[in-house]
Amino acid sequence: MREIEGVIRPYAWGSRTALAAMQHRPVPSPHPEAELWFGAHPADPARLPGSGTDLLTAIAADPDGELGPQCVDEFGPALPYLVKVLAAEEPLSLQAHPSREQAAEGFARENAAGIDVSASDRNYRDPNHKPEVVVALSRFEALAGFRDPKATVELLRALQVPQLDTYLGLLSGQPDSMGLRALFTTWITLPQPALAALIPAVLAGCRRYLDGPDDTYRGEVELALGLGERYAGDAGVLAVLLLNRLVLEPGEALYMSAGNLHAYVSGVGVEVMANSDNVLRGGLTPKHVDVPELLRVVDFEPRRPEGLQPQVRTVGNELVYLTPAPEFRLSRVILDGTALLRSNVIELDSRGPQLLVVTSGAVTVRDHCGTVVVEAGRGVWMSASDPGVVVTAHSQRAEFFRTLVASH
Repeated sequence: MREIEGVIRPYAWGSRTALAAMQHRPVPSPHPEAELWFGAHPADPARLPGSGTDLLTAIAADPDGELGPQCVDEFGPALPYLVKVLAAEEPLSLQAHPSREQAAEGFARENAAGIDVSASDRNYRDPNHKPEVVVALSRFEALAGFRDPKATVELLRALQVPQLDTYLGLLSGQPDSMGLRALFTTWITLPQPALAALIPAVLAGCRRYLDGPDDTYRGEVELALGLGERYAGDAGVLAVLLLNRLVLEPGEALYMSAGNLHAYVSGVGVEVMANSDNVLRGGLTPKHVDVPELLRVVDFEPRRPEGLQPQVRTVGNELVYLTPAPEFRLSRVILDGTALLRSNVIELDSRGPQLLVVTSGAVTVRDHCGTVVVEAGRGVWMSASDPGVVVTAHSQRAEFFRTLVASH
């Protein structure tokens, strides 16, 4: 058992208050802070205080001891997941992630083409897929998965934009995945002059809708209008009208499988993903957008919002978020430091490798070698060689998230 320090990633869409407040640092922070990484990703591995090294180096020096032979056999000598605390003040890009087979093929293809792995126009930076789950710590807004086409036709008609009539026919005539593919493909490949005419007309329709009595799609229209003002001329503004809008309350979760087009809009959450950096972007970003590659990856099958949220199972004090990803299993634990023993303590077995990340309050973690107090915004690494630990609340209320390998 070792305490670890996460690493801040200062992307422009981040918050200047959320992560600083969590870690009891001065607010606002000097720059936007988007993600706090806990893991062994080569781009920013978590630090091991007092050792002068990091988690990536420690694992590389002793993969079997840190990860366990079973994990190494299944995923290789690298931690198969990455844990982040995400703080979105502004929307992230519209994006999708490849399947394992798509990632392996794309990675090999770009290597053969001689594209440097760090190049800005590189799509595949590793041969792995990137399933991910996010659990809200605050009100968390997201776009994810294609809405029922019939509801989308209803929404687009409600905007009363004559310039949409031609495009509406693509979906109303075929209200299924093929119709969604046709409409999305048409919009995302429109030449800039056509976008420059269509997007302002759609945004004007959004304003008229908000002035009317119909509230059915108010949230979706307000979001499209805000994104349109921020990303003028971006085809992604049109694409967001095709997606489900979800608002998660603290503790609620969202699971993103391969091909699921999505964008996190705002809020703070804990995110766990397979240890990959493969992203195919579709808009709402100044970064590289490869439309043909994105269309190879995106899954156009309509999804109901509730189908995007993982089932939750209660195991003692743990709320376990069930996903099909073999690389990780995420659970949430809330301890009450003012209550009797059962809600103040939890025993965790030694099914390493495990990461504990404290998100509020503080906890005391104890094993046979000693005790460490871990405050919000910090974490604990439990290797496969470590014994189990006992975690107790060190504050009136404490919350932490536990990530381990799901297949173990």
